Amino acid sequence: MNATTAQIHFHQPLQKLLRSRNRESLQPIDFKGHQTIKHLVESLGVPHTEVGMLQVMESRLGFGYLVKNSEVVHVYPATALQDHLSGMFKDGQISIPPSFILDNHLGKLAGDLRMLGFDADYCNQYQDQELAESAIAQKRILLTRDRQLLMRKLIQYGYLVRSINTDEQLLEILQRFNLSAGINLFQRCIRCNHILEPVEKKAIEHRLEPLTKKYFFEFKICPGCQQVYWAGSHIERMMNRLAEIFPGKVIDF
Repeated sequence: MNATTAQIHFHQPLQKLLRSRNRESLQPIDFKGHQTIKHLVESLGVPHTEVGMLQVMESRLGFGYLVKNSEVVHVYPATALQDHLSGMFKDGQISIPPSFILDNHLGKLAGDLRMLGFDADYCNQYQDQELAESAIAQKRILLTRDRQLLMRKLIQYGYLVRSINTDEQLLEILQRFNLSAGINLFQRCIRCNHILEPVEKKAIEHRLEPLTKKYFFEFKICPGCQQVYWAGSHIERMMNRLAEIFPGKVIDF
């Protein structure tokens, strides 16, 4: 069987994800038989979740497209404004519930997303198969630093977290999914993701430290783990952190 030769043009910033030391935008690739563009792109190191548009000449392609000899395939990064393959966006706004599931290396990011009011499923005991199955069954967006996990065929919604810095990770997610307008601070339990409920002070007064009891009057409780929350110093710390991540943007509590 004769080999087929094609070229795949990766547009920035996808070049940074290529496995090859040669990270030029145009990647020649030889293969035998019929190969889908999804398979070829991922064989070079780029998960399909990171691709927003595929194009040959003026024609847009799906991931099942069989690449032909001598073709040049353009691969564009997925952004909120250019995500024609996942079905997550409409006119730059996320069109599915922004709920996430995170792998066991992203516990801090999970807590941050919960603090901002986003549904973030996390357990440091989840195995890859559990993560993939839950993402598919619950239509959650899978967040991970494991590109092989995102290459599973059935994963529709996902994102490869680039940074190891927690502030940068949070900014990545908010920008990738255009979520800054959906921030709703301190509505979820940071520990277990349940939506918090108001609770009378007298019902939890016996659990409070003397200064908390003296200076705070409004409280919330997690219906899952029974953790009690109030507008303490952690809120000020998070507001300051958000001001550093989003300079010039006003985020209300």
